Amino acid sequence: MNLEVLIFPYCAGLITVVAYFFIMSVTNVIGMRLATSKPTIKSGPFVSVMVPARNEAANIEQCLERLLHQDYANYEVLVIDDNSSDCTYCILERIAAVDPRLQIFKGKPLNDDWYGKPFALQQLAEHAKGDIFLFTDADTIHSPTSVSWAVTNIEHTKADLISGFVGQILKNFGERITVPIIFLLTGFVIPLFLNRFVRSGYFSAAVGQYIVIKRDVFINTGGFEAIKKKTSEDIYMSRYIKECGYQTEFLDLSDQVFCRMYFGFTAAVQGIGKNIYDFLGKNIFLLFFIVLLSLLFFLMPFPLLIWSIVTQNPMLHFIIIINVLATLTWLVLFIARRISWYNALLWPFMYCSLAYMILWSGFRTISKRGFSWKGRIVN
Repeated sequence: MNLEVLIFPYCAGLITVVAYFFIMSVTNVIGMRLATSKPTIKSGPFVSVMVPARNEAANIEQCLERLLHQDYANYEVLVIDDNSSDCTYCILERIAAVDPRLQIFKGKPLNDDWYGKPFALQQLAEHAKGDIFLFTDADTIHSPTSVSWAVTNIEHTKADLISGFVGQILKNFGERITVPIIFLLTGFVIPLFLNRFVRSGYFSAAVGQYIVIKRDVFINTGGFEAIKKKTSEDIYMSRYIKECGYQTEFLDLSDQVFCRMYFGFTAAVQGIGKNIYDFLGKNIFLLFFIVLLSLLFFLMPFPLLIWSIVTQNPMLHFIIIINVLATLTWLVLFIARRISWYNALLWPFMYCSLAYMILWSGFRTISKRGFSWKGRIVN
């Protein structure tokens, strides 16, 4: 059988997939923008801002400096030192001594039935007095309107839980070809607008760097108890809340909160990779199926383009269109996320990184080596 006979149906399927991705990227960006309100409510329900901190001496002061200088009138900030081995708690004590709005706590030893972050957040929630809970990470940088944004949007959307993508700070090549992978599902694979019309948690999403949830919803659903053994606790939280009958929203946070998630390629692979196998339900067959799909529909357009140029394949123009659509999909996302447009040209490297992270995640889990994260082993 001639190779040309196989190439045509494959390219037809490929252009269908990349066209869908491009349409979803535009649809999701527009949908998030339209659903997101400017932070106009400056006083209202009492808000509890909660920050888990484990070995965050390098980040926690900057995070709290921003959180303690918000334009919202009615809030508290709670931080738990999650058994740090550095001077995180000393820094917390110094800041708390001069600002009574900051409450600090020493975390309990980690229970074997829990993973670290859900356990720390659950402990914080037990001390929170707010009507609205805002969970955020210690390495985030907040605008002065971050808390008022939370109140404004949870009131305007009538949602019970809201989250969104924060602005990502990318400093080097390794970060540029790994961190943007977190945009993939909610960027152009999942049609986010369906979340408003169906009960299935599949269309619900959240990012742990910023999650806002109503206090009564958190208590009624048992808090983090149902997801205490999840490394992707943010995604599972939003899905669980949705499946309990509540409403969730995924909005545009890129001008409110910023974060440099990982420092370099290796840290990004470890940080994102530890969540992948857990996100796939620890199903080895699904893992290899996702790798296959990634190769066929994410990565293949670029090598196919090179091959077509070298061989002067008559379908070259068709394959060029496929690559242009793939590039435009990422371009839309990067512009929406306020990331330099030229990073969209790196998408073939991103997909190579994705395939590597999926395989690495599966190997670490199947071999029972687990993942080392902030001084703990997560299996």
